[in-house]
Amino acid sequence: MSKLDFDKMQGLIPAVLQDADSDEVLMLGCMNPAALVETLRSGYATFFSRTRNQLWTKGETSGNRAQVISITADCDRDTLLLRVRMLGDGLICHRGTRSCFSESLVSGSLSPSPEFSGATK
Repeated sequence: MSKLDFDKMQGLIPAVLQDADSDEVLMLGCMNPAALVETLRSGYATFFSRTRNQLWTKGETSGNRAQVISITADCDRDTLLLRVRMLGDGLICHRGTRSCFSESLVSGSLSPSPEFSGATK
């Protein structure tokens, strides 16, 4: 854990929760070292709330806990991927959805800009 880079974001690192069975991305939270220690101790995803300035364990009030199956760091060691199994009714978002990523910003498909398409001028 000491090799993780908590300095880039003033003591926090992003932590992506992904369903261990379906690979669906469920949510993004922030962890400080204490949240990671609690996650490792309890086996349930625990985050640092920037608005409340305290630790919180996913599902502590709703019962929709995220049981951690594995934790991996990205190549820069400044982001974590937590593969989880959802307990309870499986709804992770405070809005009552399976994933926090349910609001589409684009309908249809995006066309790449010519400058990024690999085409030469």
